[in-house]
Amino acid sequence: MKYDHTEKAVRLFSEGLNCAQAVFTAFSDVTGIDEELAKRLSSSFGAGMGRMREVCGACSGMFMVAGILYGKGIESDDKLKTAHYQRIQYLAEEFRKSHETIICRDLLKGLAVTSTPTPEKRTEQYYKARPCVKFVRTAAEILDRYLEDNPPVR
Repeated sequence: MKYDHTEKAVRLFSEGLNCAQAVFTAFSDVTGIDEELAKRLSSSFGAGMGRMREVCGACSGMFMVAGILYGKGIESDDKLKTAHYQRIQYLAEEFRKSHETIICRDLLKGLAVTSTPTPEKRTEQYYKARPCVKFVRTAAEILDRYLEDNPPVR
């Protein structure tokens, strides 16, 4: 099956969702999660987890989709856990190939960004200065390719 969630993820980010919300919500059609619930569930992961500039929210959104589609919940089977963690590490490595890191503060290096809890206003200047839409795009593209190569079993 051909997947294409990239433009939806970019549009959602451009409409004001944070990076994690944009990626996670764009895949609602395959996760089966209502879009409003998806937005709420992923809201804490934007800007490197609550603007702490840790793991990029676009990556967190990608990992959350993978967990829903491929994770097995709380398992005592270490082989299943290992396989899933390998999947997440693979997705992270694919992101790193494009951007060298999955850490928000390193992705935004050179920009005047803070870790204060107050989000910046989404203005035309914000979108011009921020490379975040690029990270949202990359995460959605990686996840679409992964889904095509590894169709989830429902």
